[in-house]
Amino acid sequence: MATNAIDQTRRMLSLVTYLRERPGAHVQDVARAFGITEDELISDLDVLPMCGTSFRGGDLLDIDTDGDRIWWHNPDDVAEPLRLAADEATALLVAARAVATLPGLRESDRQALLRATAKLETAAGEVGAASSRLSVTFESEGGVFADVDRAISERRRLWLRYYSPARDELTEREVDPIRLFAVGHTYMEAWCRSSEDRRTFRLDRVAEIRLLDEPAAPPELELRDLSEGLVQPAAEDPEVVVEVGPGGRWVAEYYPHDSAQELPDGGLRIALRTPDPASLRRLALRLGGEGRIVSPPELARSAQQAARAALAAYDVQV
Repeated sequence: MATNAIDQTRRMLSLVTYLRERPGAHVQDVARAFGITEDELISDLDVLPMCGTSFRGGDLLDIDTDGDRIWWHNPDDVAEPLRLAADEATALLVAARAVATLPGLRESDRQALLRATAKLETAAGEVGAASSRLSVTFESEGGVFADVDRAISERRRLWLRYYSPARDELTEREVDPIRLFAVGHTYMEAWCRSSEDRRTFRLDRVAEIRLLDEPAAPPELELRDLSEGLVQPAAEDPEVVVEVGPGGRWVAEYYPHDSAQELPDGGLRIALRTPDPASLRRLALRLGGEGRIVSPPELARSAQQAARAALAAYDVQV
């Protein structure tokens, strides 16, 4: 599996701890410990000196290498307790107060958050008082969250009107909720009574929701491990090849893929797997002139037809 920015970030966070505990570590040993090449390690070491404990700069990691050993010259400085600046404290306080107002938040969690917020206000002093004049409100997703959370706690079935982006339509269904989780967005995992299968629903795509009197009775299912992300392609899933221009290189950052080969124009040829290749038609439309599906041929033709239909709606000739 090709390394993306998220994988590299995780590795470098672990690398910081590893190097702190092993001053003067040999490049060869560190690369072997992390399962990467020495060139990949050197690339990480080129990035780390631009990282630090503040987004303003300063307190940067003073790490260098002579090609054989790695030296970290200021680990104690970076390990000092962090102090929040005025704008950082304000942002944290505003966010904490907003989260405390979310419907569906368990009362014990709300009280714990309010206690932590009060301590932060005291420590922030005048900044804490100024932040009280700012507020953030959440959109309708909060109400959906509350209904799903209640349905889970009371073991009740839900009725949904849900937008399906793959089909570009609203569908109605009854589901037995299993759990809530967040991976970028907030999702509900549930047993769908219509398809008789496990399904995942993004809360901000729920157009309407209603608690039913029927008890929820999902079958006994093993919960999926989401530590590697929501979408985890399997080896037996069909392979799709996409070519993107320089403006579409972000695809390799957001989609798990098997390989990403550099193209002469600065773009990438990306091979990835998905259980539903048709869902990538929307990706092709989003990329526009910055990308195209190469294979399988039938999917490439389908994407071209979808693009023509979209352009025809605007009377654009292709």
